[in-house]
Amino acid sequence: MYEERDSPGMSAVDLVREHALGKARSLVARAGDRPVLGVDTAVVLGGLIYGKPESEAAAAEMLARLGGETHEVVSGLCLLCRGWEVVEHESTRVSVRALNPSDISAYLALTEWQGRAGGYAIQGAGAALVERIDGDYLNVVGLPVALLVRLLAERFPGLYGFGAAEKPLQMT
Repeated sequence: MYEERDSPGMSAVDLVREHALGKARSLVARAGDRPVLGVDTAVVLGGLIYGKPESEAAAAEMLARLGGETHEVVSGLCLLCRGWEVVEHESTRVSVRALNPSDISAYLALTEWQGRAGGYAIQGAGAALVERIDGDYLNVVGLPVALLVRLLAERFPGLYGFGAAEKPLQMT
């Protein structure tokens, strides 16, 4: 099992890419010939990286800082099979509405913040905290699906129903 350890001074992009690669590599031996996917997500505001809060107080602090601001959700994605690996990333901008202490307390009571980068889950009640998103909504959920579909279509054209296998041009 891969254990996330953040190296000081790394950019958010480098950090999530490193974690996605580590997660995928930790599973590849059990996968046989099947592709393995590793993903990691971070929230970035003002150059600070917000991962998963370790406590309710840490989640409250994150939400207070995100309130009224636009941050980036950055996800690293690693797709690998025996003999090859590809690591990419996706970024989505999220604007959080202004939050008062009551908003934050009510959200924290739902416990959705646990295990969530930035302390919120947009796919749940956390959607009420968000004013606007620019980019891939599913990236904010934690899986950059548009990026994954593109990579699957490139690596396995037609096999997973994404893209089509190359067909020779026929002359009539």
